[in-house]
Amino acid sequence: MKSALMVAEKPSLAQNLANILSNGKCNTNKGSNSACAIHEWNGTFKNEPVRFKMTSVCGHVMTLDFTGKYNNWDKVDPIELFSCPTEKKEAMPRLRIPAFLAQEARGCDFLILWLDCDKEGENICFEVMSCVQPYMKGDVLSPQVTYRARFSAITDKDIKAAMLNLVRPNENESRSVDARQELDLRIGCAFTRFQTKYFQGRYGDLDASLISYGPCQTPTLGFCVQRHDEIQTFKPETYWVLRVTASTSEGRELPLEWKRVRSFEKDIANMFLAGIKEIKEATVINVQAKEKVKPRPTALNTVELMRVASAGLGMGPHHAMQIAERLYTQGYISYPRTETTSYPENYDLMGTLRQQQNSSKWGTEVRAIIANGISKPKKGHDAGDHPPITPMKPATESELEGDMWRIYDYVTRHFIATLSRDCKYLSTVITFQVGSETFTYTGNTLVDAGYTEIMHWQAFGKDEFVPVLAVEDVLRAHDHRLVECQTSPPDYLTESEVITLMEKHGIGTDASIPVHINNICQRNYVNVGSGRRLVPTSLGVVLVHGYQKIDPELVLPTMRSAVEEQLNLIAVGRADFHAVLAHTAEIFRRKFQYFVRSIEAMDQLFEVSFSSLKSSGKALSRCGKCRRYMRYVAAKPARLHCSHCDDTYALPQHGSVRIYRELKCPLDDFELLSWSAGSRGRSFPLCPYCYNHPPFRDMKKGFGCNSCTHPTCPYGVNSTGVSGCVECDGVLVLDPSAPKWKLACNRCDVIINIFEEASRVSVCESACGSCGAQLVSVEYRAERTRLPAALTDMTACLYCEPSFSALVSPARTRTRSHTHAHASHTHTHAHKHAPASTASPASARSWRSTARCRRAAAARAGAAGARAASTATSSPRTRWRSSPPTSCEPPAAPASPASTNVSCVLPYSLNRIDGIIISWVSFGQISKTRIL
Repeated sequence: MKSALMVAEKPSLAQNLANILSNGKCNTNKGSNSACAIHEWNGTFKNEPVRFKMTSVCGHVMTLDFTGKYNNWDKVDPIELFSCPTEKKEAMPRLRIPAFLAQEARGCDFLILWLDCDKEGENICFEVMSCVQPYMKGDVLSPQVTYRARFSAITDKDIKAAMLNLVRPNENESRSVDARQELDLRIGCAFTRFQTKYFQGRYGDLDASLISYGPCQTPTLGFCVQRHDEIQTFKPETYWVLRVTASTSEGRELPLEWKRVRSFEKDIANMFLAGIKEIKEATVINVQAKEKVKPRPTALNTVELMRVASAGLGMGPHHAMQIAERLYTQGYISYPRTETTSYPENYDLMGTLRQQQNSSKWGTEVRAIIANGISKPKKGHDAGDHPPITPMKPATESELEGDMWRIYDYVTRHFIATLSRDCKYLSTVITFQVGSETFTYTGNTLVDAGYTEIMHWQAFGKDEFVPVLAVEDVLRAHDHRLVECQTSPPDYLTESEVITLMEKHGIGTDASIPVHINNICQRNYVNVGSGRRLVPTSLGVVLVHGYQKIDPELVLPTMRSAVEEQLNLIAVGRADFHAVLAHTAEIFRRKFQYFVRSIEAMDQLFEVSFSSLKSSGKALSRCGKCRRYMRYVAAKPARLHCSHCDDTYALPQHGSVRIYRELKCPLDDFELLSWSAGSRGRSFPLCPYCYNHPPFRDMKKGFGCNSCTHPTCPYGVNSTGVSGCVECDGVLVLDPSAPKWKLACNRCDVIINIFEEASRVSVCESACGSCGAQLVSVEYRAERTRLPAALTDMTACLYCEPSFSALVSPARTRTRSHTHAHASHTHTHAHKHAPASTASPASARSWRSTARCRRAAAARAGAAGARAASTATSSPRTRWRSSPPTSCEPPAAPASPASTNVSCVLPYSLNRIDGIIISWVSFGQISKTRIL
C-alpha cells in the first residue's frame, strides 16, 4: 500500500484536519520530538488505497541568519552585512523539526501540504519540501508527488472540498517571502548593530537593550512621532461663537447653532452680538426633513478586525490576532488573515446565518432576518486571497471565555450585520433668522434601527426633540451671548489609527502589521496610553528626528511602500527575485554608508535628551586595569562603565547585580559580581572582564564563573560543579546564593533545590565511585539538622546516598521560551534525580560516559584556547604571566572509568601555582583539577 504524508502548520490544526479527513477514525501516536503527533488512517487517494499520515510543524521550520562569523557584533563591520553570505537554520532547534519530518517522510509516495493559505504558508511549504526531499520515494518537485491544499475554514465541507481540489505550491509567493526576510535581515541588522553600539557606548539612560531599525517598524514609529510633533508645535487660538436660545410655546428650549460657526476676531464677534442682542424673536425661514442612512458594514477583513479590537475591545492588535488564530484552528471562525471585504458569489450566506439562529445572544435578530430575507451584502474589495472572516460554527460564552469570546462575539455580530438592513433616521434641520444673523437647529429621529440592533454599540440612541414648526413661525429668542473657546491640539494616534495609516501607505502586510506595532512598544519607542494611544518616548522621538536630519527617506513610508510593491511583483511572477534583492540591498547599503558618516548629526540630538555614561549609574566595583571604581548602569541594557579606561562591560540582563564578597578574579584582578534572577531563579558569580572577553576557548561570551574552566579558582566550574545536567550539555553547579542552596545548570534553566536550612554546603574534590559525580559536604546547626542520627555534617554523593536524595527537591525550569517542553522536563527530572535504588543504571551510565568523552574534548580545546589567549598583550590578565606557558604531561597512570587523564597546557603561569603540573579528571559533564 502506498503512503501519503500530510503536514499542517500547527499540532492542533493537524489533529482537527485528521479527525475530519478520517471521519474520526484515525490512530494517534506521539512524535519523536514530543511536540508533534502523528495521526494515521487508511483511505483512498488518486483512486488507490493509501495509508495517510498527518503531522505538523510549529510555524516556520527554518529561519534566515548570517553564517557563523558574521553574527559577532564585535568583529564584523555592519557594512559587510549587505553582501555577506546567509544560511537557513532551524527555527526551533529544540524541536528538531527537520529530523522529525525526515523520519516521517521516509518511504512515503505522496506529500500533501496543509499549511496556512497565505504567502508565509507557501514559504513553509517549500521549507517542508526541502526537509523531506531526500527521503521521499519520488521527487518532491514533481506535480505527481507534492500537492497543496487550499482552504479557508476548518469545517468538514471546506476541508473535504480542499482534499478533492489539490493544487501545486506557489513558488513565486514563497520567493517573495524569502526576499522580504533577507532584506529585513540585512537592512535591519546593519542599522541596528551600528546605532546600538554607537549610542549605548555613549549614553547611560536610554533604557533600551536594543536600538533597532526596521524597514517597516521605523516608518510606523514615524507616524507616531509626526503626530507627537504636531501636538508639541500646536499653538492654541482663541475664537468666539455666537449663541442664542429659542423657546417654543410649550417652554422647550432649542439651542441654536450659528451659521458662521465662529469668529477669530473678538471685535467682529461683538459687532454681530450687538446687531442681534435687542432682538427677541427667532423667525423660522426654512424647515427641511431628510431621511438619511447609516450603512451596514462591509464584510470583515484582518485590518478592520485589528482596528476594532484595539479601539472597541481594548486589545492590542498582536494579541487580537493570536486569539483569532486560536479560534480559527479550533474551527470557530474562518481564516483570520485576509484583505478581502467581499463575499464570493457562491458563498453560503444563509447556511452560515442559520447556524446562529439558536443563540441566546443574537438568535432573535437572526431569526427575524431569516424570516424577512437577508439584505444583499455591500460590494467590498476582492483581493483574491481568502473570503472575509466569518463564524464557522455556533459557540456559547461558557465554551469561549475571556478574550476568545469577545473576538468571536464581534466576528459573529459583524457577519450578521452585513446581512441586515441599513440603519435609517430622519434628520430635520430648522433654519431661524434672528436680526441679520442665521441660526439652525437639527434634530434626528430613528426610522429603522437595521443592523444597529445587532451591533448595539453603534445604536442611534434616544430620539432628539424636533418641534413641529412651519415657515414664518416665530419663537422667543433669548440668552444672546458670546462664548470664548480655544482650538485644541490633535490627540496621540491610537493603534487603530496607526493600522489605518500603515494600510494606506502599504507598510507591512495584514500578517505583519501587528508585529511592527508590537515591536515599537517592546523597544521602548512608544508607550501605550489610555484609549490605546501610542505616545512616543524620548528615545523614539530622538531617533525619528535623527533620521529626518540625516536621511528622511529612512523614516518616510514611501521607501518601504516601494519595496513592498517590488515584493508583490515577485509574488505574481512579474519581477526577478535576484534583481529585486540586489537593487534594494544596494540602495540601503549606500544609505547606510551616508548614515554612518553623518551620525554626529543624530548624536547632537541624543546629547540634549540623554546623560552620558560617565555621569550615569552609581559606583559599584573596581576596574582590574586602573583600580578605579566602575559605575553600574541599571537602565537597559545593564552594564558597567569605567570612565578612566573608557571601557564598557555588558552584564546579564533581567536580574540584580551586587558585589560578590569583595573577591577578585585570579586572571585579571577585576572584582567579582553576583547576578541573581530572584529568590526562585538562579544566580552565579561573574568577572566583568571574563564575561565579555572569555579567557578559554571552550567558554563563550556571556558566561559567568559557573562556566569558567580555570584550574584552581574556587568559583569556577571545576570547583563548584557537581554533575552533568539532565536536560542539556551543561553542568549542574552549586549556586552560591546561601541559605537557599540549590544546583543550577550553567547552560539552561534547570534548578534543583537542596539541603533546606543548611548552614554550609560545599563541593568536594573527590568523586563518587559509583556514578562519577562530585561528593558534596553539608553542615547543619544542631537544632535544625535533617541528617540521619542527628548528625550535623556529612559528605556523600547527592544521587547515590539515600539520606541525601531525600533532601533534594525535584528539578524545575524557569525558561521563558519553549514552554511546550515544560511538562516533559518535570517527568525527566523526577527520573534522573531519583535515588540510586530507583534510577535506571543503564541510562545513568549512558549520559555519564557521553559526558566524559565530551568533556575530554572540551579540555583539549580549552587548553588550546588558553595558549592562544596568553599571547594577547593587551589583556589585563597578562599581569599574571611570569613565564611562557609550560606544556605539562601528567604522570603515567592507568586509565579508569572514573578518571581520564588528558595532556594539557597550563592556561596561565599564575603567581601562586607557577610550574605546577595539573591533570584533568573527567566526571559527569565537567572536569575536576587536581594539583599533583
